Amino acid sequence: MTDRVALVLAALILAALALDFWLFGAAGGLIVLRKLSQLVDYLIFWR
Repeated sequence: MTDRVALVLAALILAALALDFWLFGAAGGLIVLRKLSQLVDYLIFWR
C-alpha cells in the first residue's frame, strides 16, 4: 500500500466518522465498536 492510498483511506474513514457523528450522534460508530469487540473476543477464544 502506498502512502497516497493510505492517506485516502484514512481521510475516507475520518469523513465517514465525522458524518456519522454529525447526522446520527455517533450511533453507527458505537455499533462498529461493539462488533469489533465481539470479533476480538471470538479471536481470543480461538487462539
